[in-house]
Amino acid sequence: MTTTPTQGDIGAGIAEAHAAYVKDLADGAPVRNHPDRGYAPYRSSALRHPKRPLVAPHDPEAVELSGPVFGVTDVTALDNDLTRQHQGEPLGERITVTGRVLDRSGRPVRGQLVEIWQANASGRYAHQRDQHPAPLDPNFTGAGRCLTDDRGAYEFTTVKPGAYPWRNHTNAWRPAHIHFSLFGTAFAQRLVTQLYFPGDPLFPYDPILQSVTDDAARQRLVATYDHDLSVPERSLGYRWDIVLDGPAATWTEEGH
Repeated sequence: MTTTPTQGDIGAGIAEAHAAYVKDLADGAPVRNHPDRGYAPYRSSALRHPKRPLVAPHDPEAVELSGPVFGVTDVTALDNDLTRQHQGEPLGERITVTGRVLDRSGRPVRGQLVEIWQANASGRYAHQRDQHPAPLDPNFTGAGRCLTDDRGAYEFTTVKPGAYPWRNHTNAWRPAHIHFSLFGTAFAQRLVTQLYFPGDPLFPYDPILQSVTDDAARQRLVATYDHDLSVPERSLGYRWDIVLDGPAATWTEEGH
């Protein structure tokens, strides 16, 4: 019989992994911005990460031929406002999330397709596999997209997502977060990451966030509240830049 780990068990694993990383740094190891694929406290990662070397395609361009093609005409002016996609207003705290997509030298990445998806204000996704007993919002689907402008900037209007339980361990809860997907010039060039909100008390308990064992790299996943971005009587503003590579890169779920 397998016993489900408690939050204490997971916390001990998080602390052990962090201590090992700090020791590695002290011994001269390089900074590790991305987590181990088999990070033990995030239990399902041990079951689904590749255990053999990745296979490179003989013709890299052939991979892109089977993927969808995105263009400016596919993205409408309302796709980035998740509060205006239905007849009624969604419930929850409205927020504006904006930032820039940059390369390692701080140059803007223009024409980048940025997609987001998230839970609603009650912490539930509009997806058939989400059976969390929290209310669905008929006026909130939780998905949006936009293209970066000449400054590399993106912007979304949405509602702040709620925390939700998951079955990694007993009493496991995910902090409020928004999933981000960024496409390059082709479908195969995709990066996925997550934005978190400042001051969330669930940060220390979440093995997905804590799998980024480097403190500075983990902090780059947390947006900054910016009062100048807040819209009077409408929404609170958060700023979050995404750096695609280099020493200040934003962590991505693909690990590269």
